[in-house]
Parts: sequence; structure tokens; C-alpha cells
Amino acid sequence: MNKTLNNIIEALIFVSLEPLPLEKIKEILKEFSDEDIEKAAQKLVLDYSEGKRGIHIHQASGGYLFATRKEYNEYVKRLMRDEKRKKLSREALETLSAVAYHQPITLAEISAIRGVDATHCLKTLLEKKLIKIVGRKKSPGKPLIYRTSKEFLAYFGLNSIEDLPSKEEIEKILEDKDEEH
Repeated sequence: MNKTLNNIIEALIFVSLEPLPLEKIKEILKEFSDEDIEKAAQKLVLDYSEGKRGIHIHQASGGYLFATRKEYNEYVKRLMRDEKRKKLSREALETLSAVAYHQPITLAEISAIRGVDATHCLKTLLEKKLIKIVGRKKSPGKPLIYRTSKEFLAYFGLNSIEDLPSKEEIEKILEDKDEEH
């Protein structure tokens, strides 16, 4: 059995966002015979079913996909609840963008940029530790000053704040997207 073919099919199933049909695998892997692909896919399913892994290859909707084993569902559900809590609303993302691109920044400045009160969003971002309070502005009322945190960088996979796309890069991305539609 071709170990490379098994690894390729495994990788394809892993990255597929939906069940990957055998016919699609055959289309992608033209350099391999249909028979070899079928054997490799069957071997993968067998290997994962016999293994002591937390996942297996499941056949559903006419294709292959990775799934967690039923005996681990409770743990997976806990993680998914935590992950769902980590998701940000559109409003929170707008607020976070204002902080990221204009830091250090106050609540009043964020609200002015967004055109709405950002108090609730700031509270959410502080709870998620995506932003932090770094002091007070030397102005009337001495408002709090906000900056992004190390958790912000980790959440978005950035090494530093300089890795954020520039205004020009964002405009280019939006232009390209408009041309596609």
C-alpha cells in the first residue's frame, strides 16, 4: 500500500470543510489509479477505526470526514461552549478595530469613531482580555486609556501590532472583493 497516498488522502479529508466524496478525491489525485485511491481510503477508515485515537474517519453525505468518538462528546461539548463564548459580535469587532488602529484610545474617542456608545463592547473586550487599561488621559475627567493586549495578538495570530494590515492593504482587499462580485 502506498503510504504517501494514504497521507495525501488523510490530509485532504482533514482540510475539507465538508464530507469529501471519493469521486472528488479521485479528481484531485489523477496521478493515482482509482483502485489505489479506493484501497487507500478504505485502509485509512480501518486504521482510524482500530486505533486508540479520539477521532475517526466517518462516512457521511457520500463523503469522508473526521469526527470525534462518541465517548469524548462531553469534553468536546465543553470546548465548543468555551469557543462559542470567545466569538466576537460585529459590534465588538468594530470596537476592537478602533482600539487596535487608534491606540492608545479613550472610550469617548472609540464612541466617536463608531458613532455609538462603546461601553458594553469595551466591557466584553476587557472580560475576554483582548484589550487592557493602560492608564488615564491627562484631560478633563481623566478618562481611561485602552490598548490591545498580548491575548489580542494571540487571538488573531499576530506577532506584533505592526502585523495588522495597513489602511492601503485593507482598501486593496475590499477592492478585490468588489471586483469578484
